[in-house]
Amino acid sequence: MSISRRKFLGWLGAAGMGTALGSTANAASNKHFSGYPDSVGVLHDISRCVGCRSCEAACNKVNELPPPDQPFTDLSVLDTKRRTTPEAHTVVNKHELAKTPVFNKIQCNHCLEPACASACFVSAFKKTAEGPVSYDASVCVGCRYCMVACPFEVPTYEYNKAFTPRVMKCTMCYPRIMEGKLPGCVEVCPKEALTFGKRDDLLKVARKRIEKHPDRYIDHIYGEKEMGGTSWLYLSDVPFADIGMREDLGVTSAPQLTAGALSGVPLVVGLWPVLLTGIYAMTKRKEKISQEETAEAVSLAIAETEEKGAEKLSAALKKAEKDKDMAIQKEVKKALEEVKKTFEEARTQEETQEEQKEEKA
Repeated sequence: MSISRRKFLGWLGAAGMGTALGSTANAASNKHFSGYPDSVGVLHDISRCVGCRSCEAACNKVNELPPPDQPFTDLSVLDTKRRTTPEAHTVVNKHELAKTPVFNKIQCNHCLEPACASACFVSAFKKTAEGPVSYDASVCVGCRYCMVACPFEVPTYEYNKAFTPRVMKCTMCYPRIMEGKLPGCVEVCPKEALTFGKRDDLLKVARKRIEKHPDRYIDHIYGEKEMGGTSWLYLSDVPFADIGMREDLGVTSAPQLTAGALSGVPLVVGLWPVLLTGIYAMTKRKEKISQEETAEAVSLAIAETEEKGAEKLSAALKKAEKDKDMAIQKEVKKALEEVKKTFEEARTQEETQEEQKEEKA
C-alpha cells in the first residue's frame, strides 16, 4: 500500500500520536529498583497445589471471561501443557515426576521492574505502587512489544478481534485489591496454596517454611531476585526447572536487558504499520463517532481525493454525508486489513530471523 509521508504524519496527528515517536518507554535506569514500600504480592506454595483448577474458575468469573470449551471440573485438560490465553489469564499445569504429580500455576508474575512497561512507548503498562502491573487498553496501539519483551511469555493478544484487540494478562485482581478484597484465585484456593500479603511479609513466610521443613522445600524462593524480583513468589518441593520454570534468567531486571535493544529499532520504519493499526483500532473503539472526528475523517477524504478531480471528491462527500458512519467503517476496515497483512509479513520475517539466530547460537 502506497502511503505518502504527509498522509502518514497526518494520520498520526489525527490520532493524537504525533509526539509518541519522540517519547521513550519507561526504560530502566542504571539503578536497581527494589520495589515500592508495602507493595503486595502472592506466594504460591507449589507443594500444596492439588490441581483442582478452582483458581482458574475464579479468575474466569472475576474477569468476566468467556467460558472454556471444557468445564473447570474437567481435570483431563491438565494432561496437556498449557499457557495463558486471552480467555484464560491463569492456567494450572500438571507435571508427572518420579513420586507424585506436581501442579504449578502460571500467570503474570508482576515484576518489580516489568519488561512490558519498559518496552511500551505509550505507557499502556505501568507498575503500580500497590504491586500489580496494570494495563490501559485505551492507549495501547497493538505493537505487541510487551509480548516480545516478557521473559515469562505471559501477555497474549486478541487476534480474533479486528477492531478492538487488547493485550490480555493477569491483573492480580487490581480493582479488588483497591477495594480491600483478595485476588479471586487466592480467595477460593481450598488448600491455601496461595497466600496474599505484603511482598516483604511473604518472603519472611517463605523463609520460615523452608527453615521449618528443609527436607520438603527447595532452598530457594523463586521470584525474590529473578529478573530483578517479582511480586508473585514461589516455593517448591521439586526443582523449578523440572516443572518448566526458567532458571537461566539471572537477577538483572528485564528492562535493563531489553530496553536498549528495543529503543534501537527505528520506530518510524519499523512501527508505522502497527501504529496505523492502533490508530484505527482506537477510532473504532468509540461507540459513536463525534462531530469532531467526522470532520477529521472528511478532511482526510478531501486530502486523499483532491488530486483525483472534483467529480470524485464531490461523490465522496455526498456519500459521507448520506451515511457517514458506514462509510468510515468501510474505509477503516479496508485500510486495517492492508496494514494487518503488512504487519504479519514483517512479523513472520522477524520470527524467521530469530529462529536463524537461535540455530546459529
